[in-house]
Amino acid sequence: MIVFRSPEEVPAAFGPSVVAIGKFDGVHAGHRVVLERAKVDAAARGAKVVAVTFDRNPLAVLRPDLSPEELVGITQKLRLLAETGIDATMVLTFDESLAALDPREFVVDVLVRPLGMSTVLVGTDFRFGCGGTGTPETLRELGAEFGFRVDVVDEVRGIHEGRRVSSTWVRELVAAGDVQSAAQLLGRPPSVWGEVVHGAKRGRELGFPTANLSPALEGFIPADGVYAGWLIDEAPGLRSGIRYPAAISVGTNPTFGDVVTRQVEAYVLDEHDLDLYGHEVEVQFVRRIRGMVAFDDIGTLMRQMTDDVEQVRRVLA
Repeated sequence: MIVFRSPEEVPAAFGPSVVAIGKFDGVHAGHRVVLERAKVDAAARGAKVVAVTFDRNPLAVLRPDLSPEELVGITQKLRLLAETGIDATMVLTFDESLAALDPREFVVDVLVRPLGMSTVLVGTDFRFGCGGTGTPETLRELGAEFGFRVDVVDEVRGIHEGRRVSSTWVRELVAAGDVQSAAQLLGRPPSVWGEVVHGAKRGRELGFPTANLSPALEGFIPADGVYAGWLIDEAPGLRSGIRYPAAISVGTNPTFGDVVTRQVEAYVLDEHDLDLYGHEVEVQFVRRIRGMVAFDDIGTLMRQMTDDVEQVRRVLA
């Protein structure tokens, strides 16, 4: 997948293209329905499929007080979009200048001229341009003028809940530790991604050496607790990464009371000499085993950790 960081990076005569626009936070099942529809349309027209998205939630600029924490960082988002098989993604820097474009300028300067857009797919609640004045109907009016078609995609709803599949719903589930339900909406386990850094090495002293992720990780961290999941090592030179079963701890280690910020650390099952320092890894959360607890003594903690590992082993078997 080609990544463009601005309309100026798109080569001349790139189009024609079928464009899907959105935040694509989490690249969940609803997003993938839109992208699959775009791929079908593009195949019929001999066009490329392009996702147009943003480097941050537009609310982070327009209304920071209302901007939610994002499910994935930009690195994760681009990887997930690439996995859908689309041809390109344009990542727009959402700043005051982009927010100030009127709807016509946005369509002409960002979509039509650089991408040769023949079709654009948006959701029913899509808004764009200065003050959010652009709507799907605005797109239809401009489409009649510039020769592109507009496809407004209906909402995708959960089978059992009947609720619209959305990043907000996924965020609620992950925040509650219900990573299994979140995975159903995402089509994959929720995850975080970042560099393995040195920690207090307390896990090694207890017989469970952990890979500590940098606080600067990407992704939405689930509720505090212990999880069964996977650690995927993405060190340079590995073509597709190595996947290890892992017991994952999220929280501040309340038994010791000396950790200020929440941290994600993963114990790779049965691996005591694995050196992951400096590696970039993805940690996937499959099932929550228990909440975070402060134990009265180290012996009780170690017995619980042993039991946690056995539960993780059963979940991932």
